[in-house]
Amino acid sequence: MLLAIDAGNTNIVFAVHDGTTFRGEWRAVTKTTRTADEIAVLLQPLLTLSGLGFADLDAAIVSSVVPAGLFDLRLFCRRYLKVEPLVVGEPGLELGVKVLIDRPQAVGADRLVNTVAAHERYQGPLIVVDFGTATTFDIVSEAGDYEGGVIAPGANLSAEALHQGAAMLPRVAVARTQSIIGKDTVSAMQSGLYWGYIGLVEGLVARIKTEYGRPMTVIATGGIAKVFYKQTPAIDYLDPDLTIRGLVQIYARHAGKQPA
Repeated sequence: MLLAIDAGNTNIVFAVHDGTTFRGEWRAVTKTTRTADEIAVLLQPLLTLSGLGFADLDAAIVSSVVPAGLFDLRLFCRRYLKVEPLVVGEPGLELGVKVLIDRPQAVGADRLVNTVAAHERYQGPLIVVDFGTATTFDIVSEAGDYEGGVIAPGANLSAEALHQGAAMLPRVAVARTQSIIGKDTVSAMQSGLYWGYIGLVEGLVARIKTEYGRPMTVIATGGIAKVFYKQTPAIDYLDPDLTIRGLVQIYARHAGKQPA
């Protein structure tokens, strides 16, 4: 079975795929100080709850935007799974997409993995909106190539910046408010964060489509994508497992198999 690891700035996701279906998927807080042994202590009981163990895992693939944590993820795979993991972005791992920007090596691994997965499932030119630590808008051509994108601060990051930067503003959760006009500080902040982000998504999607000059399908993914989905017609589909599914597909291509 394959262990797919998606290490983001805020969360790290572990998923087990048996070649046909996902057997388990778990999310933890990203900690760059977590050692290979600590990763094993974290993951082993989760596997056990799904009737699995390290001995069942005979392959691994890693996508990471946190370079400081990659060493221990790789060591964990070597020490506990007895495998050498594939790492997105390293030489020898062919993604099957062209990166049509000025500095291809600067594109985050997760954005390329999303490109692979989105092209496999959806037709035509695409905009992939990933609601993570940053909110990214990535352009996928009809041929499946990565054509560039937009990076904006994530909603949770903006909420934390308000709290840290203004002495009188509390820490609040990003949540939909019933009205735009807040009647107290918390509701006013939540309205600005939530409806401000709706405006950001709608505005950028509209401008991207105008500049691209063709109809485009918009896919939302990432940790808080579901908070915004269905609140705006700018988003066509919600696909929370896009990155993990892309990792499985990349591994299958590398191994010479058809992805399930």
